[in-house]
Amino acid sequence: MLLCLLFAQGLLADTPRPLDFHYTEVVLVDNAYFLNASLSGDAPQRVEELVQAGVVIPFVAEFVLSRPRWYWFDEVIVERALDIKLSYHALTRQYRLSTGGLYRSFSSFPQAFAALRALRNWQVAERTQLTPGESYNAAVRLRLDIGQLPKPFQVAAIGKKDLAVMTPWSRWTFLAGPR
Repeated sequence: MLLCLLFAQGLLADTPRPLDFHYTEVVLVDNAYFLNASLSGDAPQRVEELVQAGVVIPFVAEFVLSRPRWYWFDEVIVERALDIKLSYHALTRQYRLSTGGLYRSFSSFPQAFAALRALRNWQVAERTQLTPGESYNAAVRLRLDIGQLPKPFQVAAIGKKDLAVMTPWSRWTFLAGPR
């Protein structure tokens, strides 16, 4: 019995923790609302192998802001998507994380993936789009964008858990306006 427990613990120690949000907030700064979020979890080994082999790994962060209505479905106020690409450049031996026009370089994969897990100061709405003092529902998730992978990897990713990088939707309610 003890041998079975030790074996099971050894197997569980080697499995990566799935990605999930442990901190999310929408804050008003000047004339815009910004999302700050942090994820916990590990990258699948296959993702690291592909990055080191020179494949650009595309991720997309999705954000939805809605207003609850009692008489119909919630009214969607804002839908945003943020493209994030993780790559490795063998010549410089640097991992590169690109978000829009911003590029950051890292010396190791864990550093680059840690930066990927932190969404900071992402503008998701204008101040005029929300009514101060009103309650809104926010939701965010991060996923690997299989549609942007090279074609051979798209086919290989279908039904494979080693490339199934997706968080569940993280949902919360907040009041618009200054704190």
